[in-house]
Amino acid sequence: MSFYNKILSLLCLLMLSSCGAYFNQPLVQSPSRTGEFSKSTDLLKNLPLAAAKLEVAVYNFGDQTGQYKAVENGSTFSTSVTQGGTTILIKALEDSGYFLPVERENLPNLTTERQIIRNTQEEYNKNLNKNEPPLPPLLFAGVILEGGIISYDTNVVTGGLGARYFGLGAASQYRQDRITVYLRAVSTNSGEILKTVYVSKTILSQSLSANFFRFVKFQRLLEAESGITQNEPVQLAVKDAIEKAVHDLIVEGIKDGYWSTKGGADTNRQLVESYLEEKELDESTALYDRLYQEPQLGLSVQVNGGVSLPDGDYGIKEAGYSGSFGVQYALSKSFALGANAGIFQFNNKEQFQGTYAHIDFNIYADLLPNDNFAPYFYIGPGYVFNIDSTFGGGNLDTSTNENEADNENNESEITGALKAQIGAGLRYNLNKKLSLRAFVEQNVNFSDNIDNISAGKRDDWHYNFGVGLNYKIGGRIKELTPNNDVSNEN
Repeated sequence: MSFYNKILSLLCLLMLSSCGAYFNQPLVQSPSRTGEFSKSTDLLKNLPLAAAKLEVAVYNFGDQTGQYKAVENGSTFSTSVTQGGTTILIKALEDSGYFLPVERENLPNLTTERQIIRNTQEEYNKNLNKNEPPLPPLLFAGVILEGGIISYDTNVVTGGLGARYFGLGAASQYRQDRITVYLRAVSTNSGEILKTVYVSKTILSQSLSANFFRFVKFQRLLEAESGITQNEPVQLAVKDAIEKAVHDLIVEGIKDGYWSTKGGADTNRQLVESYLEEKELDESTALYDRLYQEPQLGLSVQVNGGVSLPDGDYGIKEAGYSGSFGVQYALSKSFALGANAGIFQFNNKEQFQGTYAHIDFNIYADLLPNDNFAPYFYIGPGYVFNIDSTFGGGNLDTSTNENEADNENNESEITGALKAQIGAGLRYNLNKKLSLRAFVEQNVNFSDNIDNISAGKRDDWHYNFGVGLNYKIGGRIKELTPNNDVSNEN
């Protein structure tokens, strides 16, 4: 494939990464349509039927951020988020089927209109029908819903990718904002705050561009460019956050017995259990979608396998097998002590081959102990010895008969040596107890006769590359909520 074909293929991949927006560009005017659903609309509408609707009042659920739209030059009086939070909340309450909203946002307008009706009836109907019933009273609410949009953070995450070569280039950029909503239910009977829920929603903006600029002939310039930008509507993000807050408030109320589903206790239990599982995952996921988990202290076992690469006196260096089994004891969230025992192969092909056993003692440091995916490193002393010599096996060296005799003498002289190892790796928690690890390790053997030959200025070293599983023995791991400081113990 030519170079230009490769560049064009790369541009096609970049274009297809946002093809949903690129191939649906607005080229003609569109008529009005029913408003879009958010990600949480179906979640709210699919709730089980309520046993009875509860009258609620919403006086004001507005923008409490005080932020205005940012512009490059000058100032603007346009706010960053919608000022219609109350209207969105009332629509979400209607869609849920659990609440009967009563008008309170424009209560003066309602009372004025009712007064006009009364005056009209008294003035014009008093001589027609004296027994006509008066205007019925207003519904009163058992619960008042308060709160608002309390935060709008811009540029929480920004980034991009681009490349250009000989006038041919492409670039992609993204930005993520964040909106936060609080909603609380207040009892009109006692003034007690029954429940408070907190929901956040990210707002994604993306742009994709590609351009071509090149002289194809003398005084003939070819220039082309294309691009698309896609911004998630802030109003739709506010709608999503409010609907999720209403959903969570309903389930929290069912959990505490303030209201119930029509299906009774079994339906209530299933709904609450599903919600608590989702909530547990949300609370262990902090900013930037980092999954936090409180590590378990105590004992764990691990098994590793991989390859070993010799770095000794022979010129030929081939990968051999390696494996180990060990235990660890966590002293704190970040530090642990461990002991490993295993075997590895020194593989120099026809020059030398030997199988060795080792015993290691390490101290481990976990750099991000509360993260689900994190790096770690370790260091410690150890001891290595030749299994072939111990069991009377012969080490292979077919270069000359003289070297074979020398190797036999070396086997009887050197059977083991002290060593030190240092390693680093990555840990990924598969579940609360089991984790997958990948590591690279350097072993410094304090002997130049590991490969049965003493040459050069330094001792024989070897490297281990492998993967392993670590299983924690003990009780249940306690999840860490994002409100807790991950640097402190719970």
